[in-house]
Amino acid sequence: MARPKAELILADEERDELLALTRRHRTAQAIAKRASVVLACARGDDNKTVARLLGVSQKMVCKWRARFVECRVEGLYDEPRPGAPRRISDTEVERVVTVTLETTPRGETHWSTRSMAKHMGISKSTVHEIWRAFRLQPHRSETSKLSKDPLLVPKVRDVVGLYLNPPDHAVVLCVDEKSQIQALERTQPLLPLRPGAPERRSHDYQKHGTTTLFAALNAKTGEVIGKMHRRHRAIEFKSFLATIDEHVPQGLDVHVICDNYGTHKAPVVSRWLRSHRRFHMHFTPTYASWLNLVERWFSGLTEKAVKRGSHRNVRELETAIRTYLDFTNEQLKPFVWTKTADQILGKIARFAQSTLEAHGQD
Repeated sequence: MARPKAELILADEERDELLALTRRHRTAQAIAKRASVVLACARGDDNKTVARLLGVSQKMVCKWRARFVECRVEGLYDEPRPGAPRRISDTEVERVVTVTLETTPRGETHWSTRSMAKHMGISKSTVHEIWRAFRLQPHRSETSKLSKDPLLVPKVRDVVGLYLNPPDHAVVLCVDEKSQIQALERTQPLLPLRPGAPERRSHDYQKHGTTTLFAALNAKTGEVIGKMHRRHRAIEFKSFLATIDEHVPQGLDVHVICDNYGTHKAPVVSRWLRSHRRFHMHFTPTYASWLNLVERWFSGLTEKAVKRGSHRNVRELETAIRTYLDFTNEQLKPFVWTKTADQILGKIARFAQSTLEAHGQD
C-alpha cells in the first residue's frame, strides 16, 4: 500500500495568503509555485494529479505538502544557508575604512583597490567589497565652490520662487551667453560608427574662429530664443534684449534670470532697461550658474551639436547651432525645477559645515 498522505486543511487566512503569493508580481517564482502546489493539494487532488496539472515532479509535490503541514506558510520559504565563514574581522574592515578616509598612498593622490590591497595585505576583491559596502569611491572626484555672495539667501529665494511660483501675466526667461564657441576642423577625415567599432576622430584640429550664442530659455515652455554674435560685449547683450522684446507678446512682463557678468549691468544696458519697464532683472548668486536653467540647455547643445562636430568655418558652426536650436523648439520639453529654496539652502549649509569640520574650524 502507498504511504498515506498528510491531511492538508487550509484556514481562510492561509488560503488568502497563498492566493496572494501566486498573484503578487514581486513574489519569487519558486515561492509562487510552492503556493500553487499547496492550493491544489487543498482541493483534495492526489500528488500525482497535482504534479501533472502544474508541470512539476511528484517528489516536489510530496515535499512541499509535507513542509506546509508541518510549518504552514512559513515552511514554503527557503531556510537561511550557512555559507562560507568570514575571512576578515571587523577590526580589519574598520582599518581599511579608516585608512581610505584619512590617508593617501605615498606619492599618489588617492587609493586604488590594488594599492590598498598591497598596503593592507588582503585581496583587491576584498577591498572592493568593503568599499562597496561603505559606499567609498576614492577614484571619483567632483568640483565645487561655495558662493560668497552676501545676498546668497535672498537671491536663491528670488530665483527659485520664479521657477516654482511664476507670476501671472508674465514670462520667465533664463538668459545667458555661451561665449567663445570654437569652429574646429579635425585634421583627418572622420571614421564613422561601425558594428564593433566606435566613431573615431583625430584628437588634433585646426581653429577657424569663434562665435557667441545668446540664449533665453522659457522656464515654463522650454522654448529657446537664440541669437549669435561674433563679439561678446554689452552692446550685443542689449541687442539680444531687444530681440527678446520683439519675441515676447506685448502686455506680458519679462522676468530675466541671468548671472552677474559685467555686460549684464553695463550703463548702456541699464539705460535700455529704464526705457523698457516690463523687463525685470533677477541675478543669480556668484558661483551659482547651476541656478540658471539655460545652462542645462547649453550642456545639451555642447554634447549633441558641437563637441563631436568638425566645422571648416564659423558659418558651418553657426548653422549646426541653429539646426539644434530649431530642433529643440520643434519638440518643446521644459526642464522641471523641483527643489525648494529651503532644501537648497539647507544643503549649502550642510556642505559649508562639513567643509569647516574637514579643515578643523568651528
